[in-house]
Amino acid sequence: MKRYWRFLAIVPVVALLVWLLGWHGPDWHAVHDAFTVVRWEWVVIAIGLNLLSVFARSLAWDTTIRQSVPPPRPGYPLVFSAFCVGLFGNAVLPGRVGELARVAVLRRRMPGRKGTTATLIGSVVAHRMFDLFPVIVLVVWVLFAATLPATEYFLVAAVVGVGVILFAAAWIVARLEHRAVADGMGRLRGLIARVREGLAVMRTPAAAAQAASFQFVGWFCQLLAVWATMHAFHIYLPFAAAGLVLVVMNVVTIVPFWPGNIGLLQVAIATALKPQPYHVAYAHGVAYGIGLQAIEASVGIGIGLIFLAREGLSYAMLKQIESPVEEMANETAQEHQPKRARAGVSG
Repeated sequence: MKRYWRFLAIVPVVALLVWLLGWHGPDWHAVHDAFTVVRWEWVVIAIGLNLLSVFARSLAWDTTIRQSVPPPRPGYPLVFSAFCVGLFGNAVLPGRVGELARVAVLRRRMPGRKGTTATLIGSVVAHRMFDLFPVIVLVVWVLFAATLPATEYFLVAAVVGVGVILFAAAWIVARLEHRAVADGMGRLRGLIARVREGLAVMRTPAAAAQAASFQFVGWFCQLLAVWATMHAFHIYLPFAAAGLVLVVMNVVTIVPFWPGNIGLLQVAIATALKPQPYHVAYAHGVAYGIGLQAIEASVGIGIGLIFLAREGLSYAMLKQIESPVEEMANETAQEHQPKRARAGVSG
């Protein structure tokens, strides 16, 4: 039934996409021609910048984990491995499955640690909340330095507004009176306490500033990668235009109906660059959007496959891996079983 309703939800989006790319799509010969003159040295630079972005973002997650998971903590190589598997999951599976996949991969390497799944999920939430600061700076800069399509203003404002509300909620939850998880707690209270442990970085200003700084570095590297890809496709626009493209990318992919929202993303980028003062031909903009997404996907899929193999997993196993949400519920249920039942004592 879930698949049925998911299918019905994306049918209108797919129909719109077919209409845009089919009947009102670009000149595909012009799209092909744009790829024949690509400057590959700039493609290599863009790939390298995306790799640097991955390193910076993984360091931000590692910072949140070090504040939330009690010793012995997973080392950075293990955190980076799980983070890369998550990138692969986000690139090839619909939804934000990669966010849960990295928790599941890390949890597999931490056996016998009760309640760790909920804490790791909390650390992922905290890690994503620190995206808000570079996003706000990026949006404000783009609003003043670039020309944002009128149709995008509402979406950008809505995304930033929701982000601020979620960050405020996470910060308030993290700053509430902290109570250690105890045997006397009920399941729900124990689960909330475990998730709050994952938000512990928000109670430590120095660590929070460090995590936010890593996220700033990651976003700036991605912005440079967008700009480098523009040069690869002979699009010579002000640096603010790269910021506009990055904003559009994140707005379009915030709800991934299918992996990467392929097609929809290219239409959005080409539409944003077509009007004045940029005047990028629609077909050229579509070609640029295809190349930009291919570069980002090559990084996520490439290093994701490497670390998927390192973890002894396959694509099929990744799809079938136990959901961290279900595992979190099972851990909580086992943790709050009566002591006699857990010890196996009979009457």
